[in-house]
Amino acid sequence: MIVLMSDCTTNAPPAADPLAPALRSLLEQLTGRRVRCIETHISWVLLDGEHAWKLKKPLRLGFIDATSAETRGRLCHDEVRLNRRLAPDVYLDVVPIRGSRAAPQLDGDAPVIDHAVRMRQFANDAILDARVAAGTLDGHQVGQLARRIARFHESAAVAPDTYGQAETIAGDTTRVLDTLAELGTPAAAVAGLRAWCDERARRLAPVFAARRAAGRVRDGHGDLHLANTIVLGDEVTAFDCIEFDPALRMIDVFSDIAFTAMDLMAHGRADLAGRFIDVWLEESGDYDGLPVLRYYLVYRALVRAMTAAIRTAQRGDGANPDPAGPDYLDLARRLITAPAPALVITHGLSGSGKSHYAARFVETHGALRLRSDVIRKRLFGLTPQARSADRHPAGIYGADDTARTYARLLELADLALADDWPVIVDASFLRAAQRRPFRELASARGLSFGIVDCRAPLDVLRARIVARAAAGKDPSEADPAVLEWQLDRDEPFDADEAPFVLPVDTR
Repeated sequence: MIVLMSDCTTNAPPAADPLAPALRSLLEQLTGRRVRCIETHISWVLLDGEHAWKLKKPLRLGFIDATSAETRGRLCHDEVRLNRRLAPDVYLDVVPIRGSRAAPQLDGDAPVIDHAVRMRQFANDAILDARVAAGTLDGHQVGQLARRIARFHESAAVAPDTYGQAETIAGDTTRVLDTLAELGTPAAAVAGLRAWCDERARRLAPVFAARRAAGRVRDGHGDLHLANTIVLGDEVTAFDCIEFDPALRMIDVFSDIAFTAMDLMAHGRADLAGRFIDVWLEESGDYDGLPVLRYYLVYRALVRAMTAAIRTAQRGDGANPDPAGPDYLDLARRLITAPAPALVITHGLSGSGKSHYAARFVETHGALRLRSDVIRKRLFGLTPQARSADRHPAGIYGADDTARTYARLLELADLALADDWPVIVDASFLRAAQRRPFRELASARGLSFGIVDCRAPLDVLRARIVARAAAGKDPSEADPAVLEWQLDRDEPFDADEAPFVLPVDTR
């Protein structure tokens, strides 16, 4: 059997409005099965064993007004249209509800009183928050989701200029903080978060404007937390995007993916959050957005804390958060008090395991990875998996091309360090002149610096390179001839570098 659970917080039957319990009774009569009711802060979802029927609550909150039947019907149609972009096999249609709220009908000629979104139900353990809780969510699935969302963003419509403005972004954060304060969040906690958000929003205003001008504000999902992400067969994707307010959906793509990464962090899986960000960056190539990442992670943590506080208020049990759920406010506080970052670079020949080590470093240290093979291709308008010879017969590996690549790596490392992220730069760094600017950058910022020296026997390197090329799934285009070329150009560490070197045997 398949079960859908959206951003649910309780299985309790809905109160006051009779429509959901009456429709549940009707569905039980029609199907002969017990129907479950899942309640969120803005919806009821009825599960009949084959379909999920989603009803909009007739309520008004600060971010939604669904008090009229006409509005609820429009929202249902919008929900199906928008969610088919990422989950076309889940969203079936919109079904009119007839009769009365106490005695609804699904057919006949009675007047239409409301609408329901009808979806295919799917396995409860298909939802990523359930997989996190069960310990079955793995890095491969997280990477699949990151690539799916990156492709979705690339094809999504660029938002009109009225969306994504710096003052709007700052105002949205202020309203969330105001709501948290109204719902009983301790004043000291709100004040500390408000001060950080206000200062960071002022500093980022030109960056927000530049990203809007560059078309990075798109018609996205808007609610990409773990309970809205699913495994469907061989694909990992998302459902239940925001349909009720375009302003919450037409956002910077970094705001979209920050929700998923933040939720992984909140659920104690910072390693998978690092993997998600790493894969999404490689797939999207949107490294220029790194300065806004931390701000959006904090904002998304506050949004989730607000949602939990709203549901708590609706349950009537005070302002205490759900003890079984993540402490999003605590995560927000930890994000704004990040320790001083470090800059690490790799050194080694092709096949020496640099990328493997760097990927592990991302997961264990919460670092951002800058991979030369990916950045080089992006400089030439190529995706990570593209073969450069197909579009650039003259090659992309000349001395000037390499100099441009290392200059870009340095620029991006500086961007990430400025936002307090530890950084690992995944490149060969065979020459001292390539390594020196990165050591100087760390020194200028007063940060720790390290060189991970990856080494393995030549026969191991050759075998790895051949196997990697045969698989055709890696951004690296090195072959045995490149390895021989590198052997003649690998400069030993000088006395100034020696204290920073960590030798790693990767055989």
